[in-house]
Amino acid sequence: MEIGDKETLEDLQVAGLKILQKTDGFRFGADAVLLADFAKDTPSEKTLDLCCGSGIIPILLSHKTKTSEICGIEIQEDVFETAQRSVMINGLSERVKLTCGDLKNATQIYGKRRFDVITCNPPYMPVGTGVTNPLDTKLIARHEVMCTLEDVIAVSAQLLKQKGHLMLVHKPGRLADIICLMRKYEIEPKRIRFVHKGLGSEPCLVLADGAYKGGRELRIAPTLYLYNSDGSETEELKRIYER
Repeated sequence: MEIGDKETLEDLQVAGLKILQKTDGFRFGADAVLLADFAKDTPSEKTLDLCCGSGIIPILLSHKTKTSEICGIEIQEDVFETAQRSVMINGLSERVKLTCGDLKNATQIYGKRRFDVITCNPPYMPVGTGVTNPLDTKLIARHEVMCTLEDVIAVSAQLLKQKGHLMLVHKPGRLADIICLMRKYEIEPKRIRFVHKGLGSEPCLVLADGAYKGGRELRIAPTLYLYNSDGSETEELKRIYER
């Protein structure tokens, strides 16, 4: 399969999986990898990744889970096209099914109450905050231009089966918004995990898991540390990346 002039084909170093990425566009980071690992142990026959971007989360979940159908939706046509080719390169077309569309229309695309698990690595920054990037793909990936956190949670509440799970990775500063919006749309927060770069640092990410119409019981999972005091990767980070 032909690789474009502004694309790289990267080896994920996991089960022979590879992914195409734009050299001048938004590139997936550790947050997507951590979210895929966070979601892997929740049983699911059908999973959806919102804002799927490069397709990294569906591709990783194809390896980490036995889920028979993994879907993804991405609004940017060029990003979707690249992700679709990554799926084909990995021979996953029968199992990973991507759609180009607006997640706000996801119930029209998929129907209601169809998914056991929904994952999302959404744009972190509200519009008008932070340093905006002139490249549209990076702006859309980082800022709530095309969808907001509330859009993600509201549509997930329509797509999830009863007691189906929504799993998010986000900035810790948005945790109050996540919890309040989940409860607004009847998704009960069930599990929170903070991610720290190292011991003594403030959390850099938060992983959140909520169940649609689930019972009220929130568990704080053990902290995930990424690096040891000498800068080396922790054993858990090595496990997540399968190094």
